[in-house]
This record gives sequence, C-alpha cells and structure tokens, in this order.
Amino acid sequence: MQILNSETYYGCLRRLELHDAPLMLEWMHDKDIAAVFQNSFQETTLSDAENFIRQSWLDSTSLHFAFCADGEYMGTISLKSIDLDNLSAEYAISTRSKAHGTGLAKRATDDVLRFAFEQLKLHRIYLNVRRSNARAISFYEKYGFEYEGAARDAIRIPYDAYEDLLWFSILAPE
Repeated sequence: MQILNSETYYGCLRRLELHDAPLMLEWMHDKDIAAVFQNSFQETTLSDAENFIRQSWLDSTSLHFAFCADGEYMGTISLKSIDLDNLSAEYAISTRSKAHGTGLAKRATDDVLRFAFEQLKLHRIYLNVRRSNARAISFYEKYGFEYEGAARDAIRIPYDAYEDLLWFSILAPE
C-alpha cells in the first residue's frame, strides 16, 4: 500500500526517510520513553532503524509516517494491520522527548485520523497501551478514544512481572 512518496505530505505527515533513522534511535534508546513501550528498542542499531524505514516503504498492511517540526523528525505515527474488509487499523505513535508538551502528537494524530477516515475510508481505529503509561492514557482519553477494556497480564515485563494492556478505539463518526 504505497500511499506517500518522498514528495508527498499529508498535513504534518510525510513518508519516513533514511535520514530520520538517527533521530528515531533517540526515542528508541531513551530509557524514560522505552519504559512504557511493550517492546524493547534498547538494542536497535542505526542499521536496524534504516531497515525498518526501507521496509515501511514496501509494507502492504501498515503505513508509518514521520511527523516533523521545522523539517526535523519528531516522531513516528502509524496505522498498522490495516484491514480493508473490516475498515479498521491499529494506531501507534512514538515521539522524541523534545516533542513532548509541544502539541505535535495531537497534530499528528489529527492528521493520521483524518487520513484514515477520509482517504482510506476506515471506520475504526484502535490501540493498546500498558496500564502504567498514564501519560499516553491521558492523551488518548482527552483526544476522544474510548476505553474498551483490559487484557489482564497480557505482557510479560522484566523480572517475571506482568502488566495489563488497555484497549481504546475511536470511530469515524466520532
């Protein structure tokens, strides 16, 4: 599903480019940011990040966008597992700490949801988040995502502990 090329922008969104990889590593290696993700990115190398970007250009089921401020990469926002039969997709966002508190995540979310609902004609966007990620949960609730429920002890975290994943969604009419 090739939607964006290097010259195409949608609001504040653009295609990921190889020059974004070093700044992607910034959030991937930030211990405070990594502490709330389900997956560990601590071992991710520059080559790994570049390979992810290259693969994003070919992915037929997911769209990964960069969002920027003054041309500088600030984070990645994605529509993953795009299901054209059920008109749904999973939302994901990751931001550099420099972008926190700037309103960029809201702007990028506005743009990616507008794209999902208006261009792709999707009906439902969903996400999951670790229960301990209070900052993200607050953002999703303020944005209008509706809480759907919890998957208890859904992920294993270090030292043999488990944590719930909370599920949220937003529908096109909302």
